[in-house]
Amino acid sequence: MNTEMLDFLLNRRSILVRNMTGPGPDDEALERILRAGMRVPDHGRLTPWRFIVLRGDAREAMGAVLGEAFRKAHPDCIEEQVEIERERFVRAPVVVAVVSRTNPAHKIPEWEQILSAGAACQNMLTAALSMGLAAQWVTEWPAYNDDVKRALGAAPANRIAGFLYFGSTTEAPTDRERPDYADIVSEWTGPAAS
Repeated sequence: MNTEMLDFLLNRRSILVRNMTGPGPDDEALERILRAGMRVPDHGRLTPWRFIVLRGDAREAMGAVLGEAFRKAHPDCIEEQVEIERERFVRAPVVVAVVSRTNPAHKIPEWEQILSAGAACQNMLTAALSMGLAAQWVTEWPAYNDDVKRALGAAPANRIAGFLYFGSTTEAPTDRERPDYADIVSEWTGPAAS
């Protein structure tokens, strides 16, 4: 039994994007993170996800898209709000958009394909944290915005499972309250009485 890995999972904690700084993962570390994302359950070997890396100047270019998409969705917003959205992806050195590309006509249920994209996000998050990097999985409004999806090259039917932010941090994360084990775990012993 690998108790070290289990201990890591039992104590895993994301680093908030607002607490990130550089450097981010180098090319080798990023490839390892992305390869970890590819090692998830994928019934039917459909590869129902794609990973789009944003780093360097691409983060600012996508920021321009975010600013305009936000302004379009909120025509009464103030310029300060638009500027905050323009800076969204420069808060971390590397951002990876995970696009869920399902095939609804395939015999593998679409829900399983969507779950596979979520598993890819979790694997990448865990891989980055295990490498000592700061990492957070975020969706927020850009994941649901058609202009953002289009700019990323995602088809209208695709979904963005999330944006994974990778960087470094100078302070250890504080833990948050977790659910009580007894409140969420039960053992099934037979059909419920009707």
